[in-house]
Amino acid sequence: MLDFILEQEPIYQVIIATLFTWGMTALGAALVFTTKTFNQKFLDAMLGFAGGVMIAASFWSLLSPALEMAEGGQVPSWVQVAVGFLCGGAFLFAVDKLLPHLHPNAPMNTAEGIRPKKRKRSTLLVLAITLHNIPEGLAIGVSFGAFAIGSPSASLAGALALAIGIGIQNIPEGAAVSMPLLRDGYSRKKSFIFGQFSGMVEPISALIGFLAVAFIEPLLPFALAFAAGAMIFVVAEEVIPSSQEEGNKDLAVLSLMVGFTIMMILDVALG
Repeated sequence: MLDFILEQEPIYQVIIATLFTWGMTALGAALVFTTKTFNQKFLDAMLGFAGGVMIAASFWSLLSPALEMAEGGQVPSWVQVAVGFLCGGAFLFAVDKLLPHLHPNAPMNTAEGIRPKKRKRSTLLVLAITLHNIPEGLAIGVSFGAFAIGSPSASLAGALALAIGIGIQNIPEGAAVSMPLLRDGYSRKKSFIFGQFSGMVEPISALIGFLAVAFIEPLLPFALAFAAGAMIFVVAEEVIPSSQEEGNKDLAVLSLMVGFTIMMILDVALG
Protein backbone atom coordinates (compact mmCIF):
# COMPACT_ATOMS: atom_id res chain seq x y z
CA MET A 1 0.00 0.00 0.00
CA LEU A 2 2.80 2.42 0.89
CA ASP A 3 4.58 1.71 -2.42
CA PHE A 4 1.34 2.45 -4.26
CA ILE A 5 1.05 5.84 -2.54
CA LEU A 6 4.69 6.72 -3.24
CA GLU A 7 4.17 6.07 -6.96
CA GLN A 8 1.29 8.56 -7.26
CA GLU A 9 1.37 12.24 -8.22
CA PRO A 10 1.26 14.53 -5.15
CA ILE A 11 -2.35 15.60 -5.72
CA TYR A 12 -3.44 11.96 -5.84
CA GLN A 13 -1.46 11.31 -2.66
CA VAL A 14 -3.55 13.99 -0.96
CA ILE A 15 -6.76 12.40 -2.18
CA ILE A 16 -5.67 8.93 -1.02
CA ALA A 17 -4.57 10.27 2.37
CA THR A 18 -7.86 12.06 3.02
CA LEU A 19 -9.93 9.13 1.80
CA PHE A 20 -8.07 7.17 4.49
CA THR A 21 -8.92 9.75 7.15
CA TRP A 22 -12.56 9.78 6.01
CA GLY A 23 -12.54 5.99 6.24
CA MET A 24 -11.31 6.23 9.82
CA THR A 25 -14.24 8.54 10.59
CA ALA A 26 -16.55 5.89 9.16
CA LEU A 27 -14.79 3.24 11.26
CA GLY A 28 -15.46 5.26 14.41
CA ALA A 29 -19.09 5.76 13.41
CA ALA A 30 -19.38 2.00 12.85
CA LEU A 31 -18.84 1.41 16.57
CA VAL A 32 -22.61 1.72 16.91
CA PHE A 33 -22.84 -1.76 15.38
CA THR A 34 -20.65 -3.31 18.08
CA THR A 35 -22.18 -1.97 21.27
CA LYS A 36 -25.68 -2.21 22.71
CA THR A 37 -25.41 0.71 25.10
CA PHE A 38 -23.94 4.19 25.00
CA ASN A 39 -20.68 4.32 27.00
CA GLN A 40 -19.98 7.89 28.08
CA LYS A 41 -16.56 7.13 29.58
CA PHE A 42 -15.45 5.50 26.34
CA LEU A 43 -16.56 8.51 24.28
CA ASP A 44 -14.88 10.99 26.65
CA ALA A 45 -11.64 9.00 26.55
CA MET A 46 -11.71 8.97 22.76
CA LEU A 47 -12.37 12.70 22.58
CA GLY A 48 -9.45 13.35 24.94
CA PHE A 49 -7.24 11.15 22.77
CA ALA A 50 -8.32 13.12 19.68
CA GLY A 51 -7.40 16.38 21.41
CA GLY A 52 -3.92 15.09 22.21
CA VAL A 53 -3.31 14.04 18.61
CA MET A 54 -4.46 17.42 17.28
CA ILE A 55 -2.25 19.38 19.71
CA ALA A 56 0.82 17.30 18.86
CA ALA A 57 0.14 17.54 15.13
CA SER A 58 -0.24 21.31 15.40
CA PHE A 59 3.32 21.67 16.67
CA TRP A 60 5.34 18.77 15.27
CA SER A 61 3.76 18.67 11.82
CA LEU A 62 2.79 22.32 11.29
CA LEU A 63 4.32 25.02 13.51
CA SER A 64 7.84 23.62 13.75
CA PRO A 65 8.22 23.16 9.95
CA ALA A 66 6.63 26.58 9.40
CA LEU A 67 9.27 28.27 11.58
CA GLU A 68 12.06 26.48 9.68
CA MET A 69 10.62 27.47 6.29
CA ALA A 70 10.21 31.11 7.31
CA GLU A 71 13.86 31.53 8.30
CA GLY A 72 15.98 33.78 6.11
CA GLY A 73 13.10 36.02 5.05
CA GLN A 74 12.85 39.80 5.22
CA VAL A 75 11.09 39.62 8.59
CA PRO A 76 11.80 37.39 11.60
CA SER A 77 10.50 33.86 11.07
CA TRP A 78 8.13 34.07 14.01
CA VAL A 79 6.22 37.03 12.54
CA GLN A 80 4.71 35.18 9.58
CA VAL A 81 4.05 32.10 11.70
CA ALA A 82 2.44 34.05 14.54
CA VAL A 83 0.20 35.95 12.13
CA GLY A 84 -0.79 32.75 10.35
CA PHE A 85 -1.53 30.99 13.66
CA LEU A 86 -3.78 33.80 14.88
CA CYS A 87 -5.52 34.08 11.50
CA GLY A 88 -6.28 30.35 11.62
CA GLY A 89 -7.85 30.71 15.03
CA ALA A 90 -9.80 33.80 13.92
CA PHE A 91 -11.11 31.94 10.87
CA LEU A 92 -12.42 29.05 12.98
CA PHE A 93 -13.83 31.53 15.50
CA ALA A 94 -15.87 33.13 12.71
CA VAL A 95 -16.99 29.75 11.36
CA ASP A 96 -17.93 28.68 14.90
CA LYS A 97 -20.18 31.71 15.28
CA LEU A 98 -21.83 31.26 11.88
CA LEU A 99 -22.12 27.48 11.41
CA PRO A 100 -25.03 25.97 13.36
CA HIS A 101 -23.68 23.07 15.42
CA LEU A 102 -24.03 21.16 18.68
CA HIS A 103 -21.18 19.85 20.81
CA PRO A 104 -21.19 16.11 21.57
CA ASN A 105 -22.86 15.35 24.93
CA ALA A 106 -24.54 18.79 24.97
CA PRO A 107 -28.30 19.47 25.26
CA MET A 108 -30.12 21.13 22.34
CA ASN A 109 -30.51 24.45 24.16
CA THR A 110 -26.71 24.94 24.00
CA ALA A 111 -26.52 24.69 20.19
CA GLU A 112 -24.45 27.47 18.59
CA GLY A 113 -24.37 29.35 15.29
CA ILE A 114 -27.06 30.97 13.17
CA ARG A 115 -30.59 29.69 13.94
CA PRO A 116 -29.48 26.32 15.31
CA LYS A 117 -32.88 25.54 16.90
CA LYS A 118 -34.41 25.20 13.44
CA ARG A 119 -32.19 22.22 12.64
CA LYS A 120 -32.26 18.58 13.72
CA ARG A 121 -29.92 17.31 16.42
CA SER A 122 -28.34 14.89 13.95
CA THR A 123 -27.52 17.72 11.55
CA LEU A 124 -26.04 19.86 14.30
CA LEU A 125 -23.81 17.03 15.55
CA VAL A 126 -22.53 16.33 12.01
CA LEU A 127 -21.80 20.03 11.50
CA ALA A 128 -19.89 20.16 14.82
CA ILE A 129 -17.49 17.39 13.77
CA THR A 130 -17.33 18.87 10.28
CA LEU A 131 -16.02 22.01 11.97
CA HIS A 132 -13.23 19.85 13.46
CA ASN A 133 -12.39 18.33 10.10
CA ILE A 134 -11.88 21.58 8.17
CA PRO A 135 -8.48 22.40 9.76
CA GLU A 136 -7.49 18.73 9.70
CA GLY A 137 -8.04 18.54 5.96
CA LEU A 138 -6.22 21.85 5.44
CA ALA A 139 -3.27 20.56 7.46
CA ILE A 140 -2.96 17.42 5.34
CA GLY A 141 -3.27 19.36 2.08
CA VAL A 142 -0.69 21.94 3.10
CA SER A 143 1.76 19.25 4.26
CA PHE A 144 1.55 17.37 0.97
CA GLY A 145 1.72 20.70 -0.89
CA ALA A 146 4.95 21.58 0.91
CA PHE A 147 6.46 18.27 -0.19
CA ALA A 148 5.19 18.73 -3.75
CA ILE A 149 6.99 22.05 -4.23
CA GLY A 150 10.23 20.62 -2.81
CA SER A 151 10.41 22.48 0.48
CA PRO A 152 13.54 21.29 2.38
CA SER A 153 11.60 21.22 5.66
CA ALA A 154 8.89 18.96 4.26
CA SER A 155 8.89 15.24 3.53
CA LEU A 156 6.44 12.69 2.24
CA ALA A 157 6.99 10.62 5.39
CA GLY A 158 6.06 13.62 7.53
CA ALA A 159 2.91 14.28 5.52
CA LEU A 160 1.96 10.59 5.77
CA ALA A 161 2.59 10.64 9.52
CA LEU A 162 0.22 13.59 9.83
CA ALA A 163 -2.45 11.80 7.79
CA ILE A 164 -2.06 8.65 9.89
CA GLY A 165 -2.31 10.62 13.14
CA ILE A 166 -5.38 12.52 12.00
CA GLY A 167 -6.89 9.28 10.74
CA ILE A 168 -6.43 7.68 14.15
CA GLN A 169 -8.08 10.57 15.95
CA ASN A 170 -10.95 10.61 13.43
CA ILE A 171 -12.13 7.32 14.92
CA PRO A 172 -13.41 9.02 18.10
CA GLU A 173 -14.80 11.91 16.06
CA GLY A 174 -16.98 9.53 14.06
CA ALA A 175 -18.08 7.88 17.30
CA ALA A 176 -18.77 11.30 18.84
CA VAL A 177 -21.59 11.74 16.31
CA SER A 178 -22.95 8.21 15.91
CA MET A 179 -23.00 7.10 19.56
CA PRO A 180 -25.00 10.08 20.93
CA LEU A 181 -27.48 9.63 18.08
CA LEU A 182 -27.86 5.96 19.00
CA ARG A 183 -28.51 7.04 22.58
CA ASP A 184 -31.16 9.50 21.34
CA GLY A 185 -33.11 6.73 19.65
CA TYR A 186 -31.78 6.75 16.09
CA SER A 187 -31.32 3.36 14.43
CA ARG A 188 -27.79 1.94 14.19
CA LYS A 189 -27.85 2.40 10.41
CA LYS A 190 -28.88 6.06 10.56
CA SER A 191 -26.42 6.77 13.38
CA PHE A 192 -23.61 5.32 11.28
CA ILE A 193 -24.60 7.25 8.14
CA PHE A 194 -24.73 10.57 9.97
CA GLY A 195 -21.45 9.83 11.77
CA GLN A 196 -19.43 9.13 8.64
CA PHE A 197 -20.86 12.17 6.81
CA SER A 198 -18.76 14.43 9.03
CA GLY A 199 -15.55 13.19 7.36
CA MET A 200 -16.59 14.23 3.86
CA VAL A 201 -15.16 17.72 4.24
CA GLU A 202 -11.56 16.55 4.74
CA PRO A 203 -10.80 15.66 1.08
CA ILE A 204 -12.31 18.98 -0.01
CA SER A 205 -10.43 21.17 2.46
CA ALA A 206 -7.22 19.18 1.82
CA LEU A 207 -7.40 19.91 -1.91
CA ILE A 208 -7.95 23.61 -1.16
CA GLY A 209 -4.87 23.68 1.07
CA PHE A 210 -2.78 21.70 -1.42
CA LEU A 211 -3.67 23.92 -4.39
CA ALA A 212 -3.14 27.13 -2.42
CA VAL A 213 0.41 26.08 -1.52
CA ALA A 214 1.22 24.66 -4.95
CA PHE A 215 0.31 27.90 -6.71
CA ILE A 216 1.50 30.42 -4.12
CA GLU A 217 4.70 28.98 -2.65
CA PRO A 218 5.60 32.00 -0.44
CA LEU A 219 2.39 31.34 1.51
CA LEU A 220 3.67 28.02 2.83
CA PRO A 221 4.82 29.04 6.36
CA PHE A 222 1.66 31.12 6.77
CA ALA A 223 -0.53 28.25 5.53
CA LEU A 224 1.04 25.72 7.90
CA ALA A 225 0.62 28.08 10.85
CA PHE A 226 -2.95 28.90 9.75
CA ALA A 227 -3.87 25.21 9.85
CA ALA A 228 -2.22 24.87 13.28
CA GLY A 229 -4.13 27.85 14.68
CA ALA A 230 -7.41 26.45 13.37
CA MET A 231 -6.71 23.05 14.95
CA ILE A 232 -5.75 24.50 18.34
CA PHE A 233 -8.92 26.61 18.35
CA VAL A 234 -11.04 23.50 17.77
CA VAL A 235 -9.24 21.58 20.53
CA ALA A 236 -9.63 24.38 23.08
CA GLU A 237 -13.16 25.38 22.13
CA GLU A 238 -14.80 22.02 21.48
CA VAL A 239 -12.77 18.84 21.93
CA ILE A 240 -11.44 19.28 25.48
CA PRO A 241 -14.63 20.84 26.94
CA SER A 242 -16.77 18.10 25.34
CA SER A 243 -14.55 15.39 26.82
CA GLN A 244 -15.00 16.75 30.35
CA GLU A 245 -18.66 17.80 30.44
CA GLU A 246 -19.83 14.51 32.00
CA GLY A 247 -17.29 14.55 34.83
CA ASN A 248 -14.68 12.18 33.37
CA LYS A 249 -11.90 14.76 33.61
CA ASP A 250 -9.07 12.49 34.74
CA LEU A 251 -9.84 9.91 32.06
CA ALA A 252 -10.02 12.60 29.37
CA VAL A 253 -6.73 14.19 30.44
CA LEU A 254 -4.88 10.87 30.56
CA SER A 255 -6.26 9.99 27.13
CA LEU A 256 -5.11 13.37 25.82
CA MET A 257 -1.59 12.65 27.07
CA VAL A 258 -1.59 9.28 25.32
CA GLY A 259 -2.85 10.81 22.08
CA PHE A 260 -0.19 13.53 22.18
CA THR A 261 2.56 10.98 22.81
CA ILE A 262 1.47 8.67 19.98
CA MET A 263 1.26 11.53 17.48
CA MET A 264 4.64 12.87 18.57
CA ILE A 265 6.22 9.44 18.11
CA LEU A 266 4.61 9.05 14.68
CA ASP A 267 5.78 12.44 13.48
CA VAL A 268 9.34 12.20 14.81
CA ALA A 269 9.84 8.56 13.80
CA LEU A 270 8.39 8.90 10.30
CA GLY A 271 9.06 12.56 9.57
